[in-house]
Parts: sequence; structure tokens; C-alpha cells
Amino acid sequence: MSKEDFRRELNNTFDQMSGSPSPGLRDRVRSSIAQAPEARSPFWIATIAAAVIAVLIIGVLFVANPARRPTSNAGPGVPTASPSASPGGTPTPSPSPTPDAQLPAFTCAAGDYVFKETTPPVPTPAVAYISALRTGTHGTYDRITIEFSNGMPGHVQTSTHSDTTFTESPSGMSATLRGRKGILVVIHGADLHSAYKGSVDIVTGYANLAEVKRLEDFEGVVQLGLGVNGTGCYRAFFLTNPNRLVIDIEGISG
Repeated sequence: MSKEDFRRELNNTFDQMSGSPSPGLRDRVRSSIAQAPEARSPFWIATIAAAVIAVLIIGVLFVANPARRPTSNAGPGVPTASPSASPGGTPTPSPSPTPDAQLPAFTCAAGDYVFKETTPPVPTPAVAYISALRTGTHGTYDRITIEFSNGMPGHVQTSTHSDTTFTESPSGMSATLRGRKGILVVIHGADLHSAYKGSVDIVTGYANLAEVKRLEDFEGVVQLGLGVNGTGCYRAFFLTNPNRLVIDIEGISG
């Protein structure tokens, strides 16, 4: 191959290159070819040509390498948390009143209690069957719960006593209960013997409500004597689901 042919071939190779090689690469190669001695053998020229082509290929690959393309340092988008609302803008609702706050006040006087109609209505049969007598202590007061299985009694009377001596009916015998003062509970239109199977004389051991004793269960009238300590004051009220009469005995420190 003549020197002129080699130059032509080299120019064609440069023109066909893809990418943009280094600006000085083409000039350096051409300068080397121009300065090569005229007397070099064809073998030497072929060797130089092969070396130049190899350099060109390496340069093209180096320039076109996608790994060298600049990459953005920005990572994947991270959602920015929006600022949370400042506390204190919304008023805090006040807590609902406790059940005790809705109960009647304690009293030391006699009382009459008639169950008020509710929605849905609760039956008031001619005879309300007492199915349970339960006692409990609640810190500042003690409680007796009288539960009815078939509805509410029509009328309840309460009265306080300066001592714990009561008269049983219809026998007329005296009964003295534990405690220092007494409360008499008379339930009209009630029955304690048909549905109730528990004790009719309950000694609690509580500080305020000491004893509960049946005084009468005859012809639709039930009387209960309560032996209590402390002030001898109480509160009485009806509750439903289940139907019951609740009597709280005020605590000694109340």
C-alpha cells in the first residue's frame, strides 16, 4: 500500500467514526504518519496502520462509553412531609360526667318513690317479683340492689330510724340488726319468695351497710330492714336493664 493510499484510508476511517473523539487525536495520528520515513517497508507501514486503527477504536469506545456520561446526583424523589397542624387550635371536649355525678343527693329524711315511665316502657305489674338482692361497697358509700324479673314495683317508701330495732310482720316480733342506725324499705306490689332463692338475712361486714334483713313478705308487700353506720343518710333510685331499685348508704366520712 502506498503512502497516499494509506492516508486516504486513514481519512475515511476518521470520517466514519461515531462519536466525538478527542480533538487532538486526529492531528497527532496524521502528524505521525507524515513524519514517518519514506523508506519504511510495507510491513512497517501495515504495523503502524494496525496500531493507529486500534488506537482509534479504543478512542471511539472510550468517548462513546455510556458509563462515562455524567449522571445526576439527585436520588429518587422523596415526598416531603407537610407541616402538621399546630396543636391547641381545637378545644378539647370535656369528659362526660361520671355515673355518680348524675345520681340524686343523699338524704336523711323519709321518701316516697314511684317509678317513672320510660321509652320503651317498662311494665309495672300488680306484683313485681324480686329475683336478686345484691350488696357492694364503693369507697364512699355502700349499696344494696334489689332486682325485679318482670317489671318495676308501683310504689316504694323509705324511712330512717335512730336505732336498728324493727318489727317483723305479720308476726309482730322485734328484730335488732347490726349497725347503729336503721333504714326501713317498704316495697308495695312486690314478692320476695317466688323468684328469689337467696338469703333473707345478709350480714355484709361493710363499714356503712352492716346488715340487710327481710321483715315482711306478705300479700304483695315486702319490707327490708337495713342496719347502717355513720350518718344514716341514703339515696334511692330506679335503674333499668335490668330493672332494679338501688339504695346507696352514705359513708361514715360523707
